Amino acid sequence: MNIPKKRRNRYDPASDEFCKEEFPFYWLARVHGRYTQSMERVLKKIDLDIPRWRVLWILKENGESSISEISTHAIAKLSTITKIVYRMKDDGLVDTATSTEDGRVTRVCITAHGLANIERMQGATRELFKRSFTGLTEAQIQRLSRLLETVFHNLEDF
Repeated sequence: MNIPKKRRNRYDPASDEFCKEEFPFYWLARVHGRYTQSMERVLKKIDLDIPRWRVLWILKENGESSISEISTHAIAKLSTITKIVYRMKDDGLVDTATSTEDGRVTRVCITAHGLANIERMQGATRELFKRSFTGLTEAQIQRLSRLLETVFHNLEDF
């Protein structure tokens, strides 16, 4: 995509023509902040939090996973995910076991209690997600996801 240089400078924080409202990361940060605040409020009502929500969804989607696989999908430090997983184990949401292929790897699977909490989370967050995408078509939501995926991959190993 060829954006005229003058217009392209509006996206560059190092440019004199920079305009924060034209900067995609400005909107990403604002959306993420508002999303996080909303999710925290909704999940608090059912005694859960965003880290538990994220780990449970990763396990539901991917099945049994190693702690490092969960860390990769959650984009969180391994030590942070390890602490979260063991708190979740204490809460009965997940079980852990040493990998039969590699004794250094801890495998994590969701429990029946964890699955029941996913149902609770779905009920609690349904309206938030529905409202988040009001006014957007399915094609627009898919396009937004693909665009964000491209930006994500552009930032790999930077």
